[in-house]
Amino acid sequence: MEFYFPTELGEQLAFLAAATAALIGCVVLFAPGLTLKALALTANEGRPEGLSAVRSAGGLVVGFAGTALLLAQPTVYLAFGAAVGLSAFARILSIMSDQGATWRNILLLVVQAAIASLTLAYVFGLT
Repeated sequence: MEFYFPTELGEQLAFLAAATAALIGCVVLFAPGLTLKALALTANEGRPEGLSAVRSAGGLVVGFAGTALLLAQPTVYLAFGAAVGLSAFARILSIMSDQGATWRNILLLVVQAAIASLTLAYVFGLT
């Protein structure tokens, strides 16, 4: 089995967006404490559920992004882009509703929007 890297620019951008998400997911999966610290969050000492929830979210991102990378199908990229796009929408709601207009939230919104945009632009033929 050969490693597939796309030849079209639009698909390359979608591929790199999914690879970026997979890399971020790996950091979350394997370094949940570092992730919480970077997000200015804490888990209760002696209670592993917080770290488990963070690891689980990282695993979900790695799994979904990895599936998009391995299958390289427009419908999988569509599902991945829609999921990341809805995640960005949820962050916008948080910024507006929860007084969450912090630099971290804005930065993460930009990253999520870029990943969703690059992926969905390929699916809808905009690149």
